[in-house]
Amino acid sequence: MNSYRARNTAIAGALAAVAVLLTLAYVRNVRNDAEQGSSLVRVMVAVRDIVAGTPGNDAALRSREVPRRAVVPGAITNKGEVAGLVAADQIYAGEQVTTLRFVPAAQQGIVGELKGNQRALQVPGDQNELLAGTLRADDRIDVVASIKYRVRDLNGGTAGADIDRTASRIVLRDIRVLQAPEAPTSDTTLGSNSTSYNAILAVTDAQAQKLFYVLKNADWSFQLRPKNRPKDSPESVETLESILGDGLKSGPQAQLTGGWSRGNQ
Repeated sequence: MNSYRARNTAIAGALAAVAVLLTLAYVRNVRNDAEQGSSLVRVMVAVRDIVAGTPGNDAALRSREVPRRAVVPGAITNKGEVAGLVAADQIYAGEQVTTLRFVPAAQQGIVGELKGNQRALQVPGDQNELLAGTLRADDRIDVVASIKYRVRDLNGGTAGADIDRTASRIVLRDIRVLQAPEAPTSDTTLGSNSTSYNAILAVTDAQAQKLFYVLKNADWSFQLRPKNRPKDSPESVETLESILGDGLKSGPQAQLTGGWSRGNQ
């Protein structure tokens, strides 16, 4: 009987010792976790509000130390982790920036291509105006327009009469094409303007006003710019006189503008 009692006592003592060891190990692990959780790590936070659609390269970020236990999932430690991405949602000043709040620009469609004062404007037109079948996304174009207008005749004729005039010029330059028009189908006759096409351009808000005026009040066309080191001629405007008088000497110029001819001598 005494031997059984001694053995049970020994077993109980051993179990108690194991329990003490397990308790000490648990306390040690808890203490380690607490120490690790309170250690400081660096993350990137927003300096100011970041609106949805802002490119990661343009986001105002700075480094800040926070307790490890306060780090949110996906928090970034350097700005390069969101380079080439855009903010999918609003991020507020002081908020930790995470990869979960950014997406590839392509996922946002055309709006992901815009920033600042840029706007997307859809331009309807025919095959020739929009260079349908030639134009591609990311091409650069100029817009040339011919505009009719009136001026008051102050050099003779009926007092107060208006003179109808027409002038042409490049009204916009180096405009990026966000979406090109579809290529004409095989059953579209060459030179036919009966089919309607659409292109989407990236313009500033000020350029949008000018382009909209031209679309509503002028004859116009896109012209494709070269990709390799494009150059622009000096700004100019063409009228009837400048076109017919280009290269003429003084005599023919006088005949053109004043009705003078050698037969009048």
